Amino acid sequence: MAGGTVRLVLLVGAAALASGSQGDREPVYRDCVLRCEERNCSGGALKHFRSRQPIYMSLAGWTCQDDCKYECMWVTVGLYLQEGHKVPQFHGKVSLNAWFWSTVFHTRDTDVTEKMDYFCASTVILHSVYLCCVRTVGLQRPAVASAFRALLLLMLTAHVSYLSLVRFDYGYNLAANVAIGLVNAAWWLTWCLRNRQRLPHVHKCIVVVLLLQGLSLLELLDFPPLFWVLDAHAIWHVSTIPVHVLFFRWVLLPARPCLPLRGLCALVTHCPLACNTPPCPQGTLSELCLSGLLPWPTAFWKMTASTC
Repeated sequence: MAGGTVRLVLLVGAAALASGSQGDREPVYRDCVLRCEERNCSGGALKHFRSRQPIYMSLAGWTCQDDCKYECMWVTVGLYLQEGHKVPQFHGKVSLNAWFWSTVFHTRDTDVTEKMDYFCASTVILHSVYLCCVRTVGLQRPAVASAFRALLLLMLTAHVSYLSLVRFDYGYNLAANVAIGLVNAAWWLTWCLRNRQRLPHVHKCIVVVLLLQGLSLLELLDFPPLFWVLDAHAIWHVSTIPVHVLFFRWVLLPARPCLPLRGLCALVTHCPLACNTPPCPQGTLSELCLSGLLPWPTAFWKMTASTC
């Protein structure tokens, strides 16, 4: 028992070595967040922030600190792009947690590791549906995205409570995850088909969705391990890696010529060229570009930065 505990502690410690969130570890990002919180998140500045905050954001629990992190994320992204680096990842450890427990469970099958693997997998699936809602609906209707997030949290709570307190039903767990996965696939495919005329690369998203659904059959149609080593589950894990790379490239592809001006204004507040522009729409880089709300070329960043 003691040996197993020691091994689990060592595995948890090894997770800290994973490179999952390069952006939020950058000194520039952390210094930006610190200065932003000191300037905006106390006293009269905090009252001003709360007075102009939309009701749906306050109901969703969006704080002044969250806003600083959001703004400073774009500042860091802008600096990376200016220096010719790839866009860094921020706060990317939700999925990292799920894959960590998947590794632990596949290494040592116990009641605790099994539940952590299953519950974290369900969390990732529900989170993917939430991100789909944010990317396709939330930009125009943020209140809908907030309400949908609350619904998903209730569903996750009920799912985990049933499996933990009532009965750990493998059939129900599989059916629930497959159902949510099909909702996610249908949602993405509907959005892709509606925007196929406007977005020339949307077919890449369609291919990714169909491939992921096809590969999920490896989880449903199990078979004996090949060479007594590679079973259907292991092959599914390996085969999904290149599919996610393809999806990531599609997300970045339309985002390359775009630039978020909010982060630029936060970085160079003394620059009239940047800050006299019209208010920037909300959303991530890929969301804004995909929706056609931010068709700014990367050259604008370099021009503005040199002018400032």
